[in-house]
Amino acid sequence: MESRVRELRLRQELSQLALAQAMGVSRQTINAIETGRYDPSLALAVHLARHFGMTVEELFDVDA
Repeated sequence: MESRVRELRLRQELSQLALAQAMGVSRQTINAIETGRYDPSLALAVHLARHFGMTVEELFDVDA
């Protein structure tokens, strides 16, 4: 699954650590999502999407 997390995080000038703290997860979790090594839970995907003001479908491409 591909995501736009890295792109949007950089647009907001957030570090991985800052985003992780806002989401209540580790920096490593954000890194793993950005590199495609980890698919977030539904709750985390929704939380990330809300943070960026979009839907889960806009943030994550499940067909990739």
